Amino acid sequence: MGSHLCDLLLKNGHEVICIDNLVTGNTRNIEHITSNKFSYLKHDITKPIYFGDKIDYIFHLASPASPIDYLDLPIQTLKVGALGTYNLLGLAKEQGARFLLASTSEVYGDPLVNPQPETYWGNVNPIGPRGVYDEAKRYAEAITMAYHRFHNVDTRIVRIFNTYGPRMRAKDGWVVPNFINQALKGEDNTVYGDEKQTRSFCYVSDLIDGIYRLMM
Repeated sequence: MGSHLCDLLLKNGHEVICIDNLVTGNTRNIEHITSNKFSYLKHDITKPIYFGDKIDYIFHLASPASPIDYLDLPIQTLKVGALGTYNLLGLAKEQGARFLLASTSEVYGDPLVNPQPETYWGNVNPIGPRGVYDEAKRYAEAITMAYHRFHNVDTRIVRIFNTYGPRMRAKDGWVVPNFINQALKGEDNTVYGDEKQTRSFCYVSDLIDGIYRLMM
């Protein structure tokens, strides 16, 4: 999603600094970008970062998001939700920048209400294996609102559900690439559970357009 956001920001005339420690990302996703208004910095945002130049907007998309990743990287997932969000909110406060947090449908946990309205507070198991991602994002939302209320930082939160589109990793563990991989191999599509599960799918360009509009 980050590379698609960079594309849209550059298309709309912004200067972009892309930060990624590549724990789950890949520079192949930005190899096509040739703009002199774009720069890439390999950095782990759980460590502080400072800029001398003015920063107007901070899009915080950093986190393992696939269950395959956050179950394999539980500590890193918790640290980026806590320390990473804290560091970027501090940068937003220092710079007077507008801040957007990419949160997740996982803040609702294993929901007892479908579909979930924003007024629903969820059904989360904080000590289960998926809790590392759920609680990291719930904490990130809480500290974002604390900076908004206490420090008057201009903030936004978007809760992202299942997004799909170009540049997804083939082995991401999500249902759409799983179906495509099985189809390409001539295998039967695997349907999990009792066949009554539902998903809310969003194409990546629609999501990025919504994120940009929310920030602006």
